[in-house]
Amino acid sequence: MKRFILNQTPDADGTIRLLGDDYHYLVRVRRLAPGEFFPALLPSGAETLIKICSVEGGILRGECHVTVDAQGPVCDVPPPIVLFQALPKGEKMDMIVRQAAEGGLAEIVPFVSEFSISKISGEAKSRSKTARWERIIKEARQQSGSAIATAVRQPLSMDELFAYWEELKNRQPKALGLLFHHLPLAQVSLHEYLDSVPEMAALAIGPEGGFSSAEVSRFLEAGFKPLTIGNTVLRTETAALYGAAAIRTILLERDSWELKQRQPVNG
Repeated sequence: MKRFILNQTPDADGTIRLLGDDYHYLVRVRRLAPGEFFPALLPSGAETLIKICSVEGGILRGECHVTVDAQGPVCDVPPPIVLFQALPKGEKMDMIVRQAAEGGLAEIVPFVSEFSISKISGEAKSRSKTARWERIIKEARQQSGSAIATAVRQPLSMDELFAYWEELKNRQPKALGLLFHHLPLAQVSLHEYLDSVPEMAALAIGPEGGFSSAEVSRFLEAGFKPLTIGNTVLRTETAALYGAAAIRTILLERDSWELKQRQPVNG
């Protein structure tokens, strides 16, 4: 279900005022009018239903109704998935960011690898790109209804990426790093990797041309597990979606396949 994402907390009386891009989206694009309701997510993550009171002067004024905690059953919330994505060429990163947000990934960490054609130089350009990705994430979450507040970082160098990975492991010792590679570096299935139910899963995807041998060695030394799914070579934007979807599906359905593992075999 589509849910509008609020960047501000309602007033004490439950009133919300929206203008600018938010006004344009709700009034011009979705053509909502006074008296109508629309679901929204508050900055806290709680869900609310907003009744539109007026749309005058370029300002939408609404009232929040039926605010509820967004926490669902624990079994329905998989461990967070972080995407380490080497920068691809052109606008492919926009597509990857959109798909990651729709798929409920927790964080997107772009980085520049040896074979990355796209290079973001300069702090201003990096901030501009990141701001664009944040807008794409908001649009994707509103379209998909994802309650997960997907975050995106400014592009990192390889050294910064591995420093961040160590930071994540310090916060979550049971973090699992997976290196998506087109060569079968290890004969271990994704189910086997995820059998321990990690606190967090990080998936590393290379750019066009994949990772260099030196980069692969560095990921493995940092504790990443090599992962190959199928026998086809995927585009970088396809690999990100494919790998993240496989991880999320297995984690979401872990109660089912763990139960089958525990059941005795008759005969």
